[in-house]
Amino acid sequence: MIQPNCRARFTAEDFNFLVRSLAKTEKQSVSLVELLIDPETRDQVLDDENLVRAVLENPGNLAISSQFYFYVLARLVLRRAGIADRVLADYVGALLENFSKARQMKPPHAELNPTYLSDLLLALRGASPYQAFLIRTHVGNYSLFITGIFHENLEWRRQRGAPSCSFYEELGRTNFHAVASHEVAKKYELSELFETLAERFHECRLALNQLADELVDLGDHRYYPSLG
Repeated sequence: MIQPNCRARFTAEDFNFLVRSLAKTEKQSVSLVELLIDPETRDQVLDDENLVRAVLENPGNLAISSQFYFYVLARLVLRRAGIADRVLADYVGALLENFSKARQMKPPHAELNPTYLSDLLLALRGASPYQAFLIRTHVGNYSLFITGIFHENLEWRRQRGAPSCSFYEELGRTNFHAVASHEVAKKYELSELFETLAERFHECRLALNQLADELVDLGDHRYYPSLG
């Protein structure tokens, strides 16, 4: 289950990169100790334009973790879209990190192993409440990922008779809204996050369109499963 935990998983190399990036600019003096013990200081530093520039200038040679990289990118494009929620940026960063790995693009239950999203929705009929939560969350996550990162390919498919991007947006919104009231979401304090994703799905999708078009290439459309 994807959780908004990119910032909780930063590595020693990530924190060293933060300090080095700020030291170069002399704009802000911050110690490694401050970054490690003060979340508010860390979050302010992560929004620093000089840090973002350091990440974007030479991504191929960065000694940083994937969770750090995707959090910075997600936070950047979501802020540009007027979404200031750091927890949401943390979740979207974790989503990008997970779905950028081909093995993470499969559904949550190996025994189901469906190829199409429609198969996943059909599997809800016989699913336990916990399985239903995982399936719906996966459908919401996957819908956001494909409409955000592969929107051009979706448009190409739409012109050939496949469902439109708006279809997958509605699918994502509906499933995020459904899981927001689930007991598992309440247990892990994800209800508010899922409700925000449902309400602002379109804005998040457009932010990820900008990320895919301008900032990073997460892969060829040939490497993601059929949509159904």
